[in-house]
Amino acid sequence: MVSATVVAPGPAPIRPSVQLPAWLEVAKPRLIPLLLATTLGGMALSGGGSLSARTIACTLVGGSLASAAAGVLNCLWEQDLDGRMQRTSRRALPSGRLAQRQAFALAIGLTLLSVVVLVFGVNPLAASLSLLGLCSYVLLYTALLKPRTSQNIVIGGVAGAIPPLVGAAAATGALGWSSWWLFCLVMLWTPAHFWALALLLKDDYRSVGIPMLPVVKGVLVTTRAISHYAWATVAFSLLGVLALPSGGLLYGLMVLPFNARLLQLSSQLRRDSENPQRAKAMFRWSIFYLFGICLLLLIARLPQAALLGPELLNVRLAMLPTLVG
Repeated sequence: MVSATVVAPGPAPIRPSVQLPAWLEVAKPRLIPLLLATTLGGMALSGGGSLSARTIACTLVGGSLASAAAGVLNCLWEQDLDGRMQRTSRRALPSGRLAQRQAFALAIGLTLLSVVVLVFGVNPLAASLSLLGLCSYVLLYTALLKPRTSQNIVIGGVAGAIPPLVGAAAATGALGWSSWWLFCLVMLWTPAHFWALALLLKDDYRSVGIPMLPVVKGVLVTTRAISHYAWATVAFSLLGVLALPSGGLLYGLMVLPFNARLLQLSSQLRRDSENPQRAKAMFRWSIFYLFGICLLLLIARLPQAALLGPELLNVRLAMLPTLVG
């Protein structure tokens, strides 16, 4: 008699599985572009003059290196956890494709190189903030909050919100209120983005005892929380009209369809909370949303964007009596 063992299928992949070289995989390169986008957004909010290509390049390179270092340290910290989760068991460290000693040396090298690039290529404030982001991700989120509270990403999201401050520091050497606006916007955006992903991976998180919100509070509570944070994100995004030193009106007009789509998807997810396609759509759009916000900030700072501003509105109002007469 032949017995068969049935293995339950794992969660559907969010993206096609492509095996990267071990040293690159642990650096989590897929996370870096969005962090760089928010860095550029922080630069766009600066009221200073034009930045040199060297400053921009050093900021982006230094930020990429810091993000990569944080990714490696995260993989080192969670190696045992990754080995017990079906989705992550084939990663470089738990599968043995990369040794711990090699990964640690890589993390230290990336961190030091990041500090050098940012200190000498940008300024010490940008370097300090980048290092703060790295420590926040590894120590505050990964080590302290993630295994202990379902609100881990609400507080731990500070790590992903620091790049706009790095961009502002690179542009002006200081942090104005507009850079803090983008920092807070990313903080508000993060729970809706991450909890949509957590809905798709809740069984994996439950299997290893990670208290993500869908695991602790259930799907209905999570989708309600996603909707609340989506509304908060949309409302706060409108303050970009005031945060931008110029081009705010153009930004305010262009951001409306992005906000409408975010609210539509969060509403659909709340009404159809058990449908993984709704969660996947929300997760994917949230990424596109933040990229879009940063792109709109950059577009709003173009010289042409200043043509659509208060001056144009004043001209229209001044012409009104003539047109009526």
